[in-house]
Amino acid sequence: MSKTKRWGASGFTLIELMIVVAIIGILAAIAIPKFASLLRKSGEGASKGNLGAIRSALSIYYGDMEGQYPQLITALTVNGKYLSALPVAKAPNYHGDSSVANYQTAGNDGGGWSYNNTATDPNLGTVLVNCTHTDTKGTIWTSY
Repeated sequence: MSKTKRWGASGFTLIELMIVVAIIGILAAIAIPKFASLLRKSGEGASKGNLGAIRSALSIYYGDMEGQYPQLITALTVNGKYLSALPVAKAPNYHGDSSVANYQTAGNDGGGWSYNNTATDPNLGTVLVNCTHTDTKGTIWTSY
């Protein structure tokens, strides 16, 4: 009982195709959660970078104004001298992207930025991400 292959007959058997589909399914089951994690980490990295940009602009403003912080953080965007626009704060899985600044000494977990403009507070001029949740490493957003 020998099987011979005819000339011109080609293709894969059903079992071979099922094995390939199973392998692709296993790879997809592994890759999709990793991809979602990478998206979240990229949003966190963008927020940290944007926070650094705001803090740098505040430092330059502070130097230009000889030791005075702005009353409103949006003063950094006037005429585009320090920032062309207030960057977006991203807190993936907790808040939508927002460039809104809240003016209080402590974050109220509303998303966006928290800027301390209280003149009598020793933390005057502090900018934080206005979120009290944790990032992928377990660090609270307001501790940046």
